[in-house]
Amino acid sequence: MAAPAFAQAPDQQPPPADQPPPDTTTTTTSSTTTSTTTGTPPPTGPSTTSSPPIEPPPAAQPEATPTLVKGKTELTFYGFVQLYDIYDSTQGFNEQMQNGAIARGGTYAGDHGQTQTSARHSRLGLKLAQPLQNGIKASAQFEMDFLGNQPSNPPTTTESAFYQNGTFRFRHVYAKLETPYIDVLGGQYWTLFGWSSYFHPNSVEIMGLPGQAYKRTAQLRISKTIKTPDVNVDLALSAQRPPERASSTPDGVIGARLTFSKLKAWHTKGANDTGMDFGGIGVSGIGRKFAANNFAATSNEQVVRYGYGVSIDALLPIVPGTKESHANALTLTGSFVQGAGIEDQYDGLTFGVANPALPNPTMANPAPVYTANIDNGLALFDAAGALHPIQLQTFMVGAQYYLPPSGHVWLAANYTHASSDNAQLFGAKAWTSSNYFDINLFADLTSSIRIGGLFSLNDQTFDAPDANMNSDAKNYRVSGTLMFLF
Repeated sequence: MAAPAFAQAPDQQPPPADQPPPDTTTTTTSSTTTSTTTGTPPPTGPSTTSSPPIEPPPAAQPEATPTLVKGKTELTFYGFVQLYDIYDSTQGFNEQMQNGAIARGGTYAGDHGQTQTSARHSRLGLKLAQPLQNGIKASAQFEMDFLGNQPSNPPTTTESAFYQNGTFRFRHVYAKLETPYIDVLGGQYWTLFGWSSYFHPNSVEIMGLPGQAYKRTAQLRISKTIKTPDVNVDLALSAQRPPERASSTPDGVIGARLTFSKLKAWHTKGANDTGMDFGGIGVSGIGRKFAANNFAATSNEQVVRYGYGVSIDALLPIVPGTKESHANALTLTGSFVQGAGIEDQYDGLTFGVANPALPNPTMANPAPVYTANIDNGLALFDAAGALHPIQLQTFMVGAQYYLPPSGHVWLAANYTHASSDNAQLFGAKAWTSSNYFDINLFADLTSSIRIGGLFSLNDQTFDAPDANMNSDAKNYRVSGTLMFLF
């Protein structure tokens, strides 16, 4: 049996406007939570009343997530508790590998491994929904985990404090209005770029993978879904938090997505979100403005440049699967991104670049220092004072195969590639490409207990060779996880 509906991803959008909330309440004691039904219990078969007509629920629906109805607001709690054990062949990574530089061979960190045990990725979420009023369905979502910013990484911060006192942070905080004409979303949510999280791959590794576009950000989004019997068309436009507030201009993102209701893909996103999605393809684009302080110790003007990105993403059920039958289901995911100045759409990606030192013809001591007002890795100056967005190309493919006879055990594998055509021009520590591969084994022991294991290889190519005249740096990771999904 696959993960139940009450373990579905918090990243799923609120229910459509034409679906009223269930008429249920939750009562609690000190040790248990039980659901009760207000009024007359719902019929177990098709409704026999003539007014108002009530459609019966679909057959074989999973057990509902515990909810609380108070007044006119329905509250739904969800999340998971996770233990995550990790061995790396090099030192320097935390629970998330992301896109940080791998320690080079011939250094202490590059020649020694490390082991971590952490529960900081455990997650808690709350969804709020109200009944349809004046043709408008209002909902909201809060989602948090414990991977927030710490004062520093070990050894500056003690390992005891780092792992045992995880910083509470919000992942999603937004409100949504659904109408018969358009939907409006405001708050922090998945970026429209790449249509996150619909096309995400499956891995024990905490998303995002090296080379995977993965971003949540504050935004105002307008969208419209056009439904037909065979094809659904999603159109969306969003104004997102700019990469640099001095630019005075929000990012603009547009997207179109086609999903095919007859192509049913049994699909796990990340490590926890398993369910049926429609096969489909999405295209999205992002445009942004940079307004950097000019390259001087005391800046007196702005230098303006523009960044862009295009993403093409796909979800393809090679062997279809549904909740009732997904043994032998085979699902592919894929993504291709081309752009410049969009490294912040990836976790921790900078390519190791840095601005050059300012000219110091008088040999002043201390030497003059340039203070950048753009996050590192997005756009950098050359020695002549010209600003250049850092170019980027990534692609990713993934596969998930659910083993017979039940589909409770499955395999997943992913490959990603990231490269830059101009990162090598900005700093001796720059790396220019990475290749990441992982293979995963998952098993659902019960409807709420999931275990998984991973082996991965991350290989980066640097512009300058190391002390051993090697241009590559590699990290091997072996990890395992135990999750309680609720």
